[in-house]
Amino acid sequence: MKQSMDLSIARESTSLRQLVIDRLREAILKGEFAPGQKLVERDLCEMLEISRTVLREALQHLGAEGLITHVPHKGPQVATLSYKEAKDIYGVREQLEGLAGEEFALNATDKDIAELRAVLQRLDSADDAASTDTLLQIKNEFYAILLRGSGNKVVSDMLTLLNNRITMLRRVSLSRKGRLPHTRKELEAILGAIEVRDARRTKRLCAAHVRKAATVALKSLGQHAATNAG
Repeated sequence: MKQSMDLSIARESTSLRQLVIDRLREAILKGEFAPGQKLVERDLCEMLEISRTVLREALQHLGAEGLITHVPHKGPQVATLSYKEAKDIYGVREQLEGLAGEEFALNATDKDIAELRAVLQRLDSADDAASTDTLLQIKNEFYAILLRGSGNKVVSDMLTLLNNRITMLRRVSLSRKGRLPHTRKELEAILGAIEVRDARRTKRLCAAHVRKAATVALKSLGQHAATNAG
């Protein structure tokens, strides 16, 4: 290896780049930037007080996460999930989360189960006026515990790769009027099966929960596509 090769890392720049990535990701997942919205580099540089080089590196990273698409001759814009892509994601989620639930029921410690119960109690105490961001945070915590306690790193890694797009879809389903009571009931049933260590029932209930969420989200996406087409 050539001794002249420079592999040094500018740590301050790396830290700034990560901060920009995290802030833009958060803004997209919270809906501050709408799906399909064009991202004007000059405006973002001014808002974030960063150079165009740092911004472009951050946008490239978020593109790899599936949150941003680069349209030829138009530039970057917030990714829009198509109906088919959303349907495919839900199909994968159904299988993976069913497996995660099954293995959680088999492998989780009593402490893991208690943590899951505590998170669900927070969801139960949230009223109908709770923000979608609050509900998303609670539900993401529920699944983080489920994945960790399942002990299946492969399933956890695969769902983590999909997590950003899953969060976008959860925002659609949770924001649907009347969905929250059903979500509570479905998660309560899942936890009930876990507490008696019924792995097969937990798997079925986890898969069913994803299917019901898919029905809600895909209906909304279908209506949105029809409106735009009209």
